[in-house]
Amino acid sequence: MNDFWQRLKQRKLVQWATAYLAAAFALIQVLDVVAQRFGWPDRVEKVIILALAIGFFVVLVLAWYHGERGAQRIGGTELLIIALLLVIGGGVLWGYAHVPAKSPVATATAKPVPAAASSVAQTSARNAIPAPATSIPAESVAVLPFTNDSGAQDQQYFSDGLSEDLINALSQFQGLKVISRNSAFQFRNSKDSSAVIGRKLGVAHLLEGSVQKLGDEVRISATLVNAADGSVAWSQQYDKPYKDLFALQDAITKAVSGALQAKLLASHAAAQSERPPSGNLAAWQAYQQGMFYYARGTQASLRKALDAFSTATRLDPHYAAAYARASFAWTNLAITYLGGAAQERDYAKARAAADKALALAPTLALSHEVRGNLLLVADFDWDAAQAEFQRAAQLSPHDAGVLTNLAGMDATLGRVKLAAELQRKALAADPLHASWFVWLNLYVAGQGQLDAAQQAITKAIELQPAADDFHMHLAVVAILRGKPEAALAAAHQESDPAWRRIALALATQVGPDRKAADAALQTLIAKDGAFASYQIAEVYALRRDPDDTFKWLDRAWAARDPGIAYLLYDPFILRYRDDPRFAAFCKKVGLPDTTDAVAMK
Repeated sequence: MNDFWQRLKQRKLVQWATAYLAAAFALIQVLDVVAQRFGWPDRVEKVIILALAIGFFVVLVLAWYHGERGAQRIGGTELLIIALLLVIGGGVLWGYAHVPAKSPVATATAKPVPAAASSVAQTSARNAIPAPATSIPAESVAVLPFTNDSGAQDQQYFSDGLSEDLINALSQFQGLKVISRNSAFQFRNSKDSSAVIGRKLGVAHLLEGSVQKLGDEVRISATLVNAADGSVAWSQQYDKPYKDLFALQDAITKAVSGALQAKLLASHAAAQSERPPSGNLAAWQAYQQGMFYYARGTQASLRKALDAFSTATRLDPHYAAAYARASFAWTNLAITYLGGAAQERDYAKARAAADKALALAPTLALSHEVRGNLLLVADFDWDAAQAEFQRAAQLSPHDAGVLTNLAGMDATLGRVKLAAELQRKALAADPLHASWFVWLNLYVAGQGQLDAAQQAITKAIELQPAADDFHMHLAVVAILRGKPEAALAAAHQESDPAWRRIALALATQVGPDRKAADAALQTLIAKDGAFASYQIAEVYALRRDPDDTFKWLDRAWAARDPGIAYLLYDPFILRYRDDPRFAAFCKKVGLPDTTDAVAMK
């Protein structure tokens, strides 16, 4: 050890190390000042520091092997070696600092074969939620909810209705991207800057304003803002009689579209409007109240929405849009909460309302959407439903709701990949629509993209935590991921009692407690056998009981359970796609027996 310390002193390693560190420290201080002056990237300083660190060890090595008592043999050659090593090391580090990080590689099965929950092919979770556009189109706008400055709470529907009608009117212009109400209204009273809102919604402009009703007069202030910097592109204030509100709205729409330099759709067959044809403002306000409740996503809110739509049609018996929305609400109640005679009763009301809407407004896309919806979920007339959705798309090609319906039709017919693509397009126009994320979750889960499915259903719950059946879908994703504890936890969080029983029956089948699994299934059959026959078939599929699976599928068909529409993208049922009974069942219900979805192993 003494000999080692003597050699260190002989070669003056401590002196060289101290001198080098002092010089390097001084150099770093100078570089820091220069970098700030010239705006150098942070990586430049990092690379230089790393190069100096390499140089420190190079100096120590040369000092060790070339040192003599009282002198150092480091001349021009050695200095050149040091310089070259520093250049080479710095170059390597510079190159390494500029290599982009590897992005996750999406994987998918080449053909739809069964796969275990732990090994089902998955794509990047980025597929679940539409990625922010790399460049926001200049001709794009979100209409934020106009503030109600009237002081009366009942006037909130009035200001919301004006905002929504502006969205509908602006959506008719070619080349103009318009965000749907559901996403735009998420920013009511938001503290976010215009830049943050614009980035989240993917638009270059925000239309905001206020409404103040004073007696028979109304004052509307509207401002078009450049989202990036908050500067005002256009602003106007209107003072008009309340009875001239629709003419006032048309004036605002024309001014805004002119400011955005958008052109009217050349192929537009008929203007799409959800106003009452009589111009009855009370009917319009009732309609807006119905839309407010319909968006809440619970059984109680659907019934409140129906009361409001009924008021709208009573005030204006020719109000086609109100009849159409009422049909949607009746259908939603029937398929989500009812079975047997009660379901048929609500279907009948839905059909009557849809027929009325179509008779009153055959060129209204909404009339064809609601008709297609009934043909799909109640009548199982797949071809006729598809024709109605396609007609709606012809009448309103930029309507995100139409894209969602087309996506559902494609998924039902086994074109699940196309369904997911269409649903993402719809979400690009309405990126905060909770229930549409549930649909996306179903489509990507059907392809085995479980990370994407998890992200989509989590986003839906984040947007609307109190909505019925969302946590049931979360439990299904956990089952597919092979996480029984997470599935059970999600099932217990389900808000609706019937859907909670379904979720528990599914979740317990993959857990260790067989008694609990048997009990949950029997409870579901006893309490919800008429309503949930398709879901009971799913439970038996999880139990690997094909006989009872097909028995309950037959019962679901006899009861006209709307769950039949999920057949070709249901990972539970598809585990028996090679059973001859599967093809026979598909033939019986009029569906193809091919699909690009995958099965749970």
